[in-house]
Amino acid sequence: MASSSLRLAAASLALGLLAAPAFAQQAAPAKAFTRAEIEAIIREYIVKNPEILQEAAVELERRQAEAQAASIRQVTADPKSPLYNSPHHMVVGNPNGDVTLVEFFDYNCGFCKRGLNDIKQLVETDKNLRVVLKDLPILSEGSKEAAAIAFALKKQVSAEAYWKFHLALMGQQGRIGKAEALGVAKDIGADMKRLEADLAKPGFEEAVGETKQIAEALGINGTPSYVVAEDIVVGARGYEALATRIANFRKCKKAEC
Repeated sequence: MASSSLRLAAASLALGLLAAPAFAQQAAPAKAFTRAEIEAIIREYIVKNPEILQEAAVELERRQAEAQAASIRQVTADPKSPLYNSPHHMVVGNPNGDVTLVEFFDYNCGFCKRGLNDIKQLVETDKNLRVVLKDLPILSEGSKEAAAIAFALKKQVSAEAYWKFHLALMGQQGRIGKAEALGVAKDIGADMKRLEADLAKPGFEEAVGETKQIAEALGINGTPSYVVAEDIVVGARGYEALATRIANFRKCKKAEC
């Protein structure tokens, strides 16, 4: 990241210095420098003032961070955003809760399994928390198979039944795929004939596409990732890390007060 920023900074500096003689020529007649002479001037200037590259790189990274934060706010600040309201995800906990926690997960994600009890504890202890579960099947074909079954299952079960399915499937060890997801669906009493029929219907690819688009807008490229207010928590950071952000949002409408 640093070396990339330095290269970008050097390029920006070079363009500025290249443009300077042109502006000078417009103001008054001056010597016409050759490209080789201009490059030599730029090289000499950078060698004599190397700190300018570091300063430029710091400024570039600051601007990039600001742009990314603005992009995130554009998604998270809108209560009508598909981040919070979409027919493609499932809401557990209190559907009318005063705080929404969004989780991006993959059924074959080991860290998602590690963080499962954190989400379970939050749902059980915070009765005013709304949790949005967004399946982001990025790790394997099995992940996509499991996600497709979960998507079809949503059409016939309640949020409570889906939560039971989610806990059971995510709690399994080893590879998760179609067979494992169908087994758990059967265990919770799903109508298997209807499930197979719903699996054949369109809609799943659209749902995954929407989730991936939201994740990309937020700079999320791994699971688990959580969103609380404008804050994105990457990785299984533990119950306290999430609970603190939720409490802060209630206090000051920010993840950190």
